Amino acid sequence: MAKLLLQIFTWWNGQTIGTRFFTWRKGTKVGEDEFGNVYYEGPKTTWGEPRRWVIYNGYAEASAIPPGWHGWMHYRTNTPPSKENYVARDWQKPHRANPTGGPNAYRPAGSLAVPGERPRVTGDYDAWTPGN
Repeated sequence: MAKLLLQIFTWWNGQTIGTRFFTWRKGTKVGEDEFGNVYYEGPKTTWGEPRRWVIYNGYAEASAIPPGWHGWMHYRTNTPPSKENYVARDWQKPHRANPTGGPNAYRPAGSLAVPGERPRVTGDYDAWTPGN
């Protein structure tokens, strides 16, 4: 019952009830990645390409799509990684979760989360003062 309520009232926890129904009616499973995300293809869109979507395993985070599937999702290739022997190139990095708001987030000196003072402004910047 809780899973059904989550599908009705939230979009960030996997799929919604509307996506589940559309996938059931029109979706064809294309493959699954190492994170458990499932990729689908459906009827052609108005520009003639088949509609493609992903149902995330858990929390919906777009950066959790591996490079090979990202290329397929964005129509850079028509062959999904599940239908070929896809090997990531050297310059393609593995997934790293978005650190924003977490303990690994970037916090420059002088921010509220890091003690210390902000470095002085240098260069051609002159602060505005009223009356000048």
